[in-house]
Amino acid sequence: MNQLERIEHFEKIFEETSAAVDELSNALEKYSAVQEKYFELMSYYGEEWRHDYEDDEEGKIPKDLKRGVLSQDGVYDLLAKNRVLQIRILEIFADILRKG
Repeated sequence: MNQLERIEHFEKIFEETSAAVDELSNALEKYSAVQEKYFELMSYYGEEWRHDYEDDEEGKIPKDLKRGVLSQDGVYDLLAKNRVLQIRILEIFADILRKG
């Protein structure tokens, strides 16, 4: 690879990496900002949730009300995806730190 090709090659890597770092930074800021709300949501899943769920099953909740929060699968999926994401983040950063 000659000098100009080398510079072009590394310029592409620089641009791609810079964009990825900016995107990750923005995503982590958003993720961090909702964690308090996430824990609030998780604390809802107990007696309050069970009461709301049972009322929905009995038809006491209006059918036109958006109520994905009462879905057992939806909550479990969010909890599982969040845990997988947390582990993935740790693994990625551990690997980066080992290489760096």
